[in-house]
Amino acid sequence: MNASKILQQLMSQASGSKGSSGGMDVKGVIDGLSRHLGGNSSQGARQSSGSSGFDVKSLLGGSALGMLVGSKRGRSMGGKALKYGAIAGVGVLAWKAWQSTQEKEKKGAGTQSSSEGERVEVLSGEYQERRSLELLQAMIMAARADGHIDEQEQALITDQIDALGADQEMHRWVEQQLKAPLDAQALAREADSPQAAREMYLISVAVIDDQNPMERAWLDQLASALNLTPEMAAELERQAQQAG
Repeated sequence: MNASKILQQLMSQASGSKGSSGGMDVKGVIDGLSRHLGGNSSQGARQSSGSSGFDVKSLLGGSALGMLVGSKRGRSMGGKALKYGAIAGVGVLAWKAWQSTQEKEKKGAGTQSSSEGERVEVLSGEYQERRSLELLQAMIMAARADGHIDEQEQALITDQIDALGADQEMHRWVEQQLKAPLDAQALAREADSPQAAREMYLISVAVIDDQNPMERAWLDQLASALNLTPEMAAELERQAQQAG
């Protein structure tokens, strides 16, 4: 399975949305989608193929990341809901959240102890692969939290993950995750360290609209399952908002 390759490319897409030359302008694509839906949604629906309400693949330009965070009908399509900077720098931001809470608790904020776990950006080999799977699983579950990814959209997401270079094992895993029951406790058990738990929560925040009650409820369930304090959950959300 090549989960680390897929995650790195999704992070690169997210980084590209902030204006870097190395990735796709995802924000621009989403802005176009917002205009399409807001400007003449009834016409857009008539032009759609299938039951999705609009042509997801066309509007999102074949971006797997865009499909995960942008294909959710009935959600806000503005910058508040789509936090690409948080995806691009998930490990660093999760570490900063830990550092900030340490300072507030007057415990000092030096080097993160080994018991906390390493950031995804510095892991390698099987450790990087495992963390990548954890974060991809968290992203997929978060994207499904409002119940608005239908079978057609699931197929499109799988196709685009394949286009990023997923091997057969990864392809089957993604298909399973798109259909598996949403279970915050099961997801939390995959966290291999406190740092992993923080990253899983932060990347979930990045693809969720917390103004949607179903998505907000998922975040609350996940924070509890990951044993995050209310202070830590709030700080992770603050880091995600600041990253944009």
